[in-house]
Amino acid sequence: MKIFNRLIIPLIAAILIVCSSNIQWSKGNWNNIVKADGKGYYAYLPAVFIYNDLNFSFFDSIEKKYPNPHIYYDYRVEAEGKKVNKYFTGTALAMLPFFIVAHVATLISGGEVDGYYRIYPIMINLAAIIYLCIGLFYLRKFLSRYEASTGLINFTLVAITFATNVFYYTVCEPAMSHIYSFAFITMFVYYLSLFFNSPGASYFLILALVFGIIVLIRPINGLILFIAPFIAGEKNKLLDGFRYLKNQLRLTVLGIGISMAIITIQTVIYKIQTGSFWIDSYGAETFNWIVPHPIDFLISYKKGLFVYTPLAILSLLGLYRLAKQNKFQFYSLTVFLSMVLYVLSSWWSWWYGGSFSSRVSIEYYAILALLICLSYQQLKTKWIRNLYSSLIVCLLLVCQIQTYQYRYYIIHWEKMDKEHYWRVFLRIDKLGKDNPNSDLLE
Repeated sequence: MKIFNRLIIPLIAAILIVCSSNIQWSKGNWNNIVKADGKGYYAYLPAVFIYNDLNFSFFDSIEKKYPNPHIYYDYRVEAEGKKVNKYFTGTALAMLPFFIVAHVATLISGGEVDGYYRIYPIMINLAAIIYLCIGLFYLRKFLSRYEASTGLINFTLVAITFATNVFYYTVCEPAMSHIYSFAFITMFVYYLSLFFNSPGASYFLILALVFGIIVLIRPINGLILFIAPFIAGEKNKLLDGFRYLKNQLRLTVLGIGISMAIITIQTVIYKIQTGSFWIDSYGAETFNWIVPHPIDFLISYKKGLFVYTPLAILSLLGLYRLAKQNKFQFYSLTVFLSMVLYVLSSWWSWWYGGSFSSRVSIEYYAILALLICLSYQQLKTKWIRNLYSSLIVCLLLVCQIQTYQYRYYIIHWEKMDKEHYWRVFLRIDKLGKDNPNSDLLE
């Protein structure tokens, strides 16, 4: 059992590699790995290291060279009279080591050094798997600080990986930003917990570095700063942390400088692309702060988090435990989750386009994992704990069935409603057969 406990993350990685190799790496499917928004996140790497072209004029020739009419997507937009990448550079920065390995391997093997030939997307698939494992590594360390048993932690790691949309975005859309955000945000909350337990320069500088990367990946993920009160655990520790930063002013300025230096990478890219340090690459795509869609975000048949990732509902029992044992943490976490829900559901496309479940929630699954552990700890009798564990296993099976259905368009990427959802709910007899929701594809 001890060996299993030590090997749980490598075992998860092995399963993901087997699934990825079967689904993505053979029969020309590697051309389906970097797609949709992922094309934009990844494009910075070939643009800088192969084409020396941050206006991405190579896009059209690559699309002709590797055509895939089902996933055509132009990530470029007009700004200051120039073509620019709509997306931020942080994900590409995280992918960089894997791109370099792919580039060197392609040069050695005599493959096509264009940034898109087979080895490049396969390495991006591996990048997502490795970053997920990094996230799980820090998640295990984070959960251990809440007195969760090793067995419970390992069970939770499996649940987060296979009973949520994490599996899909690691295996099927690994070029999207969410797994990378999950890794760095989980790392951030872990070091934040160490900092508030024992304020120190090393913890703060790591936090500054990681926070800069988090914002560079997706600026809205800067919301994670507001989890500080919950992670501190109590008012006095929160204030002690801030007093330390006030007293260590040089350290504080240095940390802020580190974060800003990383975030500034984006402005330098904009300057090279357009001559301006800042552009609004999303244009009319913006937040509607007056009319958010929190109910739709959580329970709609279109993309509802609770509908397509029901593990999130089961985790809410953990809030009850917090309410009983630490009112400060309960209220601070409730405020934080409410803030995240409000912001994410205020985006003009609150369903976030073609996606499986609520993909923008993946970033915060460290909190989901903690609530699962707290929920389990709340249960006093063995049979109730077994029932809770059994429910999670059932939800894992549900998630895997729905993931398969999504991959084959039985669950449509954007047009689902109540009728179409229940028409195919757990219909494993329809897998691999005629699509019962084929009318949505017309």
